[in-house]
Amino acid sequence: MTASSTRRTTAAYSRLTAAGAIAVAGALLLTGCGDQTKGKDNGSGSASTINAPLADKLPKEIRDKGEIKVGSDIAYAPVEFKDSSGNVVGLDPDLAAAMGKQLGVKLTFENGTFDALLTGLRSGRYDTAMSAMTDNKNRQEGVDPDTGKKVGEGVDFVDYLTAGVSIYTRKGDTKGITSWADLCGKKIAVERGTVSEDLAKQEAKKCPSGKKLAIEAFDDDQQSQTRLRSGGVDAASSDFPVAAYAVKTSGGGKDFQIVGDQVEAAPYGIAVAKNDTQLRDALQAAMNAIIKNGEYQKILEKWGAQDGAVKESAINGGK
Repeated sequence: MTASSTRRTTAAYSRLTAAGAIAVAGALLLTGCGDQTKGKDNGSGSASTINAPLADKLPKEIRDKGEIKVGSDIAYAPVEFKDSSGNVVGLDPDLAAAMGKQLGVKLTFENGTFDALLTGLRSGRYDTAMSAMTDNKNRQEGVDPDTGKKVGEGVDFVDYLTAGVSIYTRKGDTKGITSWADLCGKKIAVERGTVSEDLAKQEAKKCPSGKKLAIEAFDDDQQSQTRLRSGGVDAASSDFPVAAYAVKTSGGGKDFQIVGDQVEAAPYGIAVAKNDTQLRDALQAAMNAIIKNGEYQKILEKWGAQDGAVKESAINGGK
């Protein structure tokens, strides 16, 4: 989700997409982020390792609350979105639910616009941000990718997937677009604050006189898709898993098609405040636990993201 890398990037940095990810799985079972079992207190203020083997790794205040608040832009299917019943579902919620079982707490997703998630994390509104968010140096250091200036405290990332960015058009109406270089003289829809927007801005600077690239930025990806579907723009861009899901599901697969290759492959990461190292390390331990026990792979396969799988969770692996 830009030179920085994937889904979400600009003012609040970027978001990302499963590198080499293949077609999104069909017939998805839309299962929400279920309640996790909270371990019983063992008398020392920590959760029972029988019910939640990694509970003692969490900060005490988190254990006592029994909840981790997760900031997320819940309009980015299939990574996180709401099903027809209003339940929060997708790749991230399923991974969070599996991690919650290891930690003995519930990871509660709270909706927000993508470009405001890190601000919410810094202010304490959220404990973490998990939203197909690209781990890159700009975010780690709190730097605006457009200006190179410091805009706030950086964050740490618990990496869990590899992903890239794609362009898609109306099906059968590609306007000759096969790469970012073909967008000069065209209109593109993107989600605000994403790598897609950053890449579009970079490409616009390269366009020759008389062939301006017009960029329309929206609050969420669904608005970008609506704009493309209506013919208001020539193309749209988002993380590959999201683009692939839109191509597969919108209009029964008749609305869109992906053009060209994905670019800017980089890790998705769970963002945590720099000073919250105990929570960061607990989340990494939980992610590595579900990678080891096989739950991770099953969840990725369910949502068609298995080609972006990692063998081990890293801290700040983005560049």
